[in-house]
Amino acid sequence: MASKIFCIANQKGGVGKTTTTVNLAAGLAQIGQRVLVVDLDPQGNATMGSGIDKRKLEMTVYDVLLESATVAEARTRADKAGYDVLGANRELAGAEVELVELERREARLKAALAAADADYDFVLIDCPPSLSMLTLNGLCSAHGVIVPMQCEYFALEGLTDLVNTIKQIHANLNRELEIIGLLRVMFDPRITLQQQVSDQLKSHFGDKVFDSVIPRNVRLAEAPSYGLPGVVFDPSSKGAIAFVDFAKEMVRRIATMR
Repeated sequence: MASKIFCIANQKGGVGKTTTTVNLAAGLAQIGQRVLVVDLDPQGNATMGSGIDKRKLEMTVYDVLLESATVAEARTRADKAGYDVLGANRELAGAEVELVELERREARLKAALAAADADYDFVLIDCPPSLSMLTLNGLCSAHGVIVPMQCEYFALEGLTDLVNTIKQIHANLNRELEIIGLLRVMFDPRITLQQQVSDQLKSHFGDKVFDSVIPRNVRLAEAPSYGLPGVVFDPSSKGAIAFVDFAKEMVRRIATMR
């Protein structure tokens, strides 16, 4: 079976994109899926959060984008987390400038992932918050976008921008691209506003809103400093359990996709 490729994207910073990427990856790995995480953010947080030292990487996603390495050559195993990582470090910031000069500049990741198609069930791409050449590479190679969202007042505004971006890319560069679903993260049901925004999302986006809700959870926030996804760091925490449930929901949702 071909791998399903998803971008975890939101143009608003600090909404838990990386937390979502590494914990969904770990949750999927736990239920027997073969997973690759692609870190497209020069900060390399998904790389570090998977227990891989970005400073010691011999090859990164940068080499893959410049076509000097294949995915198979550049990936690293995140042993404790149970998935593979195509890591990133500061070097990736330079790719932004270099890619502009190259042909097929927005399709390079897509071509590289196609060559590793048989190795994975899921490929999760952690995108930087800006709409950059890196994010564009992610969106051009993906079947869909998973949008982590905080249920806050300004969240809906940022979402409109993202939906417009996805429509443009769908029209011009990637006919497969669609929003797979919105994931409510850092959710606190005691806050009335969050409940109201959550209800608004559901009335507006319907079944595009995942049933799973990720609660605000200290253990999830602590996990990256130990170089582990929360799902691995404290499997019994509320956040970890919610992410494993979300992984199961993703597998079900994929089964209904064409």
